[in-house]
Amino acid sequence: MIQTQRRTAVSENGAVQAVASGRMTGGQALVASLLANGVDTLFALPGVQLDGAFDALHEAQSQSQIRVIHPRHEQAAAYMADGYARTTDKVGACLVVPGPGLLNATAALSTAYACNSPVLCVTGQIQSDLIEFGRGLLHEIPNQLGMIRSVTKSAERATTPPEIPGLVRRAFTEIRTGRERPVEIEIPPDTLFAEADVELLAPAEAPARFAGDVEALERAAQLLAQAKTPLIWSGGGVLGSGAWGELRRLAALLQAPVVMTANGKGALSDRDPLAQSILGGMELLPTADVILAVGTRFVDPATAKWGLGPGRSVIQLDIDPAEIGRNYPVTVAIEADARAGLAALAVLIEGHGRERPSRTAELQELKRQVAVRARNTGPQAEYALAIREALPDEAIVVSEMTQVGYWANLAFPVYEPRTYLTPGYQGTLGYGFPTSLGAKVGCPDRPVVSINGDGGFGFCLNELSTMVRHDIAAIAIVFTDDAFGNVKRIQQEQFGGRIIASDLLNPDFGKLAEAFGLTGRCAESPARLRSAIEESVHADEPTLISVPLGPVPNPWTKLGLR
Repeated sequence: MIQTQRRTAVSENGAVQAVASGRMTGGQALVASLLANGVDTLFALPGVQLDGAFDALHEAQSQSQIRVIHPRHEQAAAYMADGYARTTDKVGACLVVPGPGLLNATAALSTAYACNSPVLCVTGQIQSDLIEFGRGLLHEIPNQLGMIRSVTKSAERATTPPEIPGLVRRAFTEIRTGRERPVEIEIPPDTLFAEADVELLAPAEAPARFAGDVEALERAAQLLAQAKTPLIWSGGGVLGSGAWGELRRLAALLQAPVVMTANGKGALSDRDPLAQSILGGMELLPTADVILAVGTRFVDPATAKWGLGPGRSVIQLDIDPAEIGRNYPVTVAIEADARAGLAALAVLIEGHGRERPSRTAELQELKRQVAVRARNTGPQAEYALAIREALPDEAIVVSEMTQVGYWANLAFPVYEPRTYLTPGYQGTLGYGFPTSLGAKVGCPDRPVVSINGDGGFGFCLNELSTMVRHDIAAIAIVFTDDAFGNVKRIQQEQFGGRIIASDLLNPDFGKLAEAFGLTGRCAESPARLRSAIEESVHADEPTLISVPLGPVPNPWTKLGLR
């Protein structure tokens, strides 16, 4: 048990916070520091280098201070932390062994990195005095910190218990400062077991929001106020900043349609006439005279065949200066937090005093036309819309790299922020199911559905065990075509039907569900899928729904995207 003395400290914002010091192990210092920074759920797999941490976690869990969820694979631990983070706006935390454990987690960390997700990955190390000697100790890999920095914002190590509170606090500060991305910290096993006098620290403070350079904001406001057909291109940074209210206010002032990327879906409700999908954006781009790109890399409009030509007026607002102008030359660059920057622009534009005629009728008609085009794509549209019709607005949908998921990224209606997740540009196959488990842990009162293909689901189907063991009442939908469907279609269409390594042998998914002890359903039509989801939402229990799906049309060529 930790023996501590408490005192008070004054934080930078003037708040008085209690801190403690005392004799404790490194493991106890780690757990106490995580608790101080608001971690109440940890996705973790044990191992010999982490014994000191798990012993401290046992004490904290027995006192109901933290919930430890142990999946069956390290990739799932990190994916679950990502799903938890993106749906709750809390830091999602995972704990894995070093070497192969951390390497297993890197696919998930690369996804969190691509999607700007606030994830903390805590890992072990080998014995501190033997790091980088290359003796071949259990789980040893050279330059572990350097390796993991490729998919994290920062990585750092503590080698004594007194260093741990500062290490954890810096990690939380780094995650929340500027562009949110995953951070790794590591602690050797001897440090976790060592006992020392440790001063615990007050939690990391939330960074101040900054609106951007005043002159740049004024130039942007003038351009937008003078524009006849302004357009807003909105990405995941708007959701990360919680800026959907500010976005709606600015869009309404300008009567500017808002095109939301797949990672930005839900910033405006799809019922709003101003809310437009990428398909609508393709129609709006040619006639937009000023484009405001906010919280997005702006890749598709800059690089796609249907995208912008040269010489267009583009304002880019982003918290990461490295992203501004990376994909398209900008007229005005604004380094700013999306919420603060959009609020500042709205105030300046209101000052210009120009009232604009409503574009509701025009934009509603565009939405109708786009919806008709999207529905005519093929069966993946029918199944995706059946999912939407079966779910309440607040339900969370986790898309995947699969046929129905591809369509959903383009045209799935989303009505609330942080209710639609994708793997972003990383495109990590197999991410959907374990990510949905983390989302359900973070939002237990909301229905959570993952859209999976049989190929991707095979990466993590062992996590059905985790689903049942921890009573995670998510709904996993698996569309089965006994193939890596997209790969097989490419081989058929572009390589003369020379099929190789794309056919799959699947289990009977109903029997698989029964073997793991969860509810299994089969849906052989969109109507049956809708009713199966409704039944599953009502039952609120771990559920697997299998959906036989044969070959489907290529959505990108059918919709003119490629």
